[in-house]
Amino acid sequence: MGSVTRKPLIAGNWKMNLDHLQAVAFVQKLHWTLKDAAHETDSVEVAVFPPFTDIRTVQTLMDADKIPFALGAQDVSAKDSGAYTGEVSGAFLKKLDVHYVIIGHSERREYHAESDEIVAGKVQAALRHGLVPVICVGETLEQREESGPTAVSVAQLRAALEGVASDADIVVAYEPVWAIGTGQVASPEQAQEVCAALRSVVADSQGDAAAERTRILYGGSVKSGNIASFMREPDVDGALVGGASLLADEFAAIIRYQKHVGV
Repeated sequence: MGSVTRKPLIAGNWKMNLDHLQAVAFVQKLHWTLKDAAHETDSVEVAVFPPFTDIRTVQTLMDADKIPFALGAQDVSAKDSGAYTGEVSGAFLKKLDVHYVIIGHSERREYHAESDEIVAGKVQAALRHGLVPVICVGETLEQREESGPTAVSVAQLRAALEGVASDADIVVAYEPVWAIGTGQVASPEQAQEVCAALRSVVADSQGDAAAERTRILYGGSVKSGNIASFMREPDVDGALVGGASLLADEFAAIIRYQKHVGV
């Protein structure tokens, strides 16, 4: 399936970095860096995923300065409200104009023991509150060697989509665990193989129309020097960027990837 009808999404996951004051400076710098390249960035959606403590500040700034970035959160509770200390409800995020929420990131799966069942519950919670889940899947190097390149990601996505309506708005992010923050990068061909398999899962679960419109991102040591090669692949519709999204000039260069692919 071609990607001509899917608007690319370049998403910056800040993880546990940047306090609310640093967030203001970063978003302002990123905006100004991109303003001179508006003709190159109109065809790309940009999203930032700050820590929870920054979201209100970033929302206020983007509203006041009319900064055209989408706002995302890094996690959401599977519960809507109640005695769940430390949890953040999707209802709260929606009130802050959050549009996207990352669910099932490998760091949550590993450090917080999030199972496929927990991830599926969070996907449902996001959709209940009108948030778009960015469903992360990916394999460790050991899993890749044992099961092949696609088996783990396919199984994770199938579980996450259980019970999801065919008209639901979702994003999928393939992040090979062995390439996150390691400097190792999957080749464009490796990314395409898995992303194509994931699109087939969406087709099986949600239907062909959903598969055609669903954006599938690649994440894992994405930089300005390699983004163009991934974006040439037909089933790669953007990137979930980690460390490089904390550097305004570098993240801007990733967003302006068309300059390098001749789009």
